[in-house]
Amino acid sequence: MLHFLARRIVSAISVVLVTLVATFALFFVAPTDPAGAICGQRNCPQERYLEIKKNLNLDKPKVTQFADYMKGIVVGRTYTTAGVERECPAPCLGFSFKNDRPVLQMLAQRVPVTVSLVAGAALIMLPVGVAIGSMAAKRRGTTGDRGLVTTSLVISSIPYYIVALMVALYLTIFYAVLPRGSWTPFFENPAQWFVGLLTPWLVLGLVNTTQYVRYSRGSMVETLNEDFIRTARAKGLSDRKVTYKHALRAGLIPVITIFGLDVAAMLAGAIFTERIFDLPGLGNLVLESLNNYDLPVIMGTVLVASVFLVAANLVVDIVYSVIDPRVRLS
Repeated sequence: MLHFLARRIVSAISVVLVTLVATFALFFVAPTDPAGAICGQRNCPQERYLEIKKNLNLDKPKVTQFADYMKGIVVGRTYTTAGVERECPAPCLGFSFKNDRPVLQMLAQRVPVTVSLVAGAALIMLPVGVAIGSMAAKRRGTTGDRGLVTTSLVISSIPYYIVALMVALYLTIFYAVLPRGSWTPFFENPAQWFVGLLTPWLVLGLVNTTQYVRYSRGSMVETLNEDFIRTARAKGLSDRKVTYKHALRAGLIPVITIFGLDVAAMLAGAIFTERIFDLPGLGNLVLESLNNYDLPVIMGTVLVASVFLVAANLVVDIVYSVIDPRVRLS
């Protein structure tokens, strides 16, 4: 087990490093001009432009910029802006080009919003999707089964942002059936935190539930035809016990794989939900940073997203052995 974890952690760190290098090359080596965007392309004096470029450390060679960035993550670094030195302790992700704030501080303010959003949606989509998919598999070929599968296909074929926009417009603004999306820190007011995230949870969770209905149904149909299920039935176990204790446990393995990666992907990019419901999470931060050419913030967000993804892969592999004893970590 320890050998497996050590190997996977080394692999995860390698993936994060490759992602970091690729992101740096994409935004810093590419012909972008953050200094020009900040100063103003039309009415920017040359002296002001060069001063901004120097303050942002963009006048240094690209290799030196990347080495300084990596040094900041590991041991921290010192920034000099307008002749003033500022310490940035590790892990230092730099300072925002636009508002001169530490990137790590900005991310720390946004991450709780996205984590709260995705956690609530995940608590809806997995249990509901697995429950409906299991019922459909148990009644395979019936009218109810076909109705559930058809409904899930129709809903999943509609672009997500269309569904979210319709809910935001008609159910929260025009008719006020659901509360509008808003963000209140949990420890400041738990009730308001819940009310403000209820509608985004329902939209993100229920729309994603449709794919878990199909995943769960397909996995359960295959599992119900396995030899160990026929043996359990031959021993006289009840149909309910066979389905929900033995078959469901084995059928959850591929679903858990997809679920772990989906949760990490939503943490990294819940852009539409945050934008439509006006939630100040990572998705909104990415859009603002792209509009402002705020490269350190973009790189910090990509780094956080890659950590989410590799951590989700590691957790999924460990959960395998808990769900199915046939899986061994070696």
